[in-house]
Amino acid sequence: MFELTTAAVIYSLVVAAVFIGAWFYYDRRDHASFQAGRGKTAFHCIRCDRLYAAPVGTELSPCPGCGYRNTRLKF
Repeated sequence: MFELTTAAVIYSLVVAAVFIGAWFYYDRRDHASFQAGRGKTAFHCIRCDRLYAAPVGTELSPCPGCGYRNTRLKF
């Protein structure tokens, strides 16, 4: 049916395709996870002097320490 060298080449190509596919899948997954965690807005509590973060687009956020509602930091 196939010679040994032809079968070895086909097997090597299939294994390489599986590894490249897995590499591409996990790279995209990790990149999406990194981007989701990166989208944060910084806040500084004027009551208890604590720095904390909230999701992007939040203008007012309660402090996790004292509950005081603070506006986002503007640089």
